[in-house]
Amino acid sequence: MNSSITFSIVIPTYNRPQSLDRCLNALSQLAYERDRFEVIVVDDGSHTSLTPILDRWQPHLNLACIRQSNAGPAAARNRGALQAQGQYLAFTDDDCSPLPGWLTAFEQAFQAEDALLGGHTLNALPENLCSTASQLLIDYLYQYYNVEDNVGDTPENDDGHVTGNQTKVQQSQFFASNNFAMPTDYFHKVGGFDTSFPLAAGEDREFCDRWQQFGYGLQYVPSAQIAHAHSLKLSSFWRQHFNYGRGAFHFHQARALRQQSDIQVEPWKFYSNLLTYPMVKPTSHPTWKLFSLLFLSQVATVGGFFWERNHHKLWPVAR
Repeated sequence: MNSSITFSIVIPTYNRPQSLDRCLNALSQLAYERDRFEVIVVDDGSHTSLTPILDRWQPHLNLACIRQSNAGPAAARNRGALQAQGQYLAFTDDDCSPLPGWLTAFEQAFQAEDALLGGHTLNALPENLCSTASQLLIDYLYQYYNVEDNVGDTPENDDGHVTGNQTKVQQSQFFASNNFAMPTDYFHKVGGFDTSFPLAAGEDREFCDRWQQFGYGLQYVPSAQIAHAHSLKLSSFWRQHFNYGRGAFHFHQARALRQQSDIQVEPWKFYSNLLTYPMVKPTSHPTWKLFSLLFLSQVATVGGFFWERNHHKLWPVAR
């Protein structure tokens, strides 16, 4: 490691040069000292040369590029982490634009705890119905898997009222890999991302689960924000969630194997609350359209899950 570099930002990219250009532009505007972070772009076998884009931003960033044959985002992130010189790794994607205070928010949180930190993702395309539905799903997952619990001394008096001190503690289980950071040495101890995942789906969830198996914590940092510009049409929305289902199977299979148990999926309440989430968190789009898309997303996810299951070793599904 280079003691002068605090953060190594790792960005996997594949055939999205314009998106990468916007991402690097945003990184050049971070409110963070330039000599304290590096940017590592991992070109995962793109068909188009990234040289013109990299040359444009080289004077403005401590920028390096690694090129490899197409192997998926998990392998690309691992490859970038191997070259990282920073004390901390920060991961984002090429279609994301971190806001100026992104690294500062992570740094402040690391002063309190060396954990896996997850930031807050904003939808950069609010006019796109499918992109809005996709972001709503991520927001719901963050609400579902990252909750506040009361902890501390809680004795009761004769009236049954709590008289002790209680503290709200965030109990987190999952963050998406387009916006999270962690100590570099912890990343390597955990073993990096599981490269057996076939797609950009589920590998971050498996990483977070394995991170906890090692006894490390997760912490939500809502002030570490990025804007996610993932333009979706109905066909690409279906394909995305079908692939999420495929990744979900691999995640549940990997966790079941690690715990020597049956595959366990979420309870029915998870899905019923998801479908009503557009009423809890309204947007500028009609609620019924978002409800329909979230329902469609779950049909696609279930289809992808069982498609992948039928092509691999069968595990019993426990509820």
